[in-house]
Amino acid sequence: MKTGIVTGSVWATRKADCLQRQTFLTVDMGDGKIVASDQVGAGVGDRVLVVLGKTAAKYCMEAPIDAAIVAILDENKGKEGA
Repeated sequence: MKTGIVTGSVWATRKADCLQRQTFLTVDMGDGKIVASDQVGAGVGDRVLVVLGKTAAKYCMEAPIDAAIVAILDENKGKEGA
């Protein structure tokens, strides 16, 4: 798993049938940008958790993807050491 920041959307007028209900977002991973399938309703500016490879495909019902957003991360609001 990796973290990143959502920077935009990717629109496709035609998609494979298995991707019809998928939304794609661009995510800045720090060392470059990727396109990931959004599974949680993330938006631009959100800090997200991304899974890659086979894990992403399995999370998305075996769709042919290699990156999926699976969580929107909150700021750490806890105390140090707690």
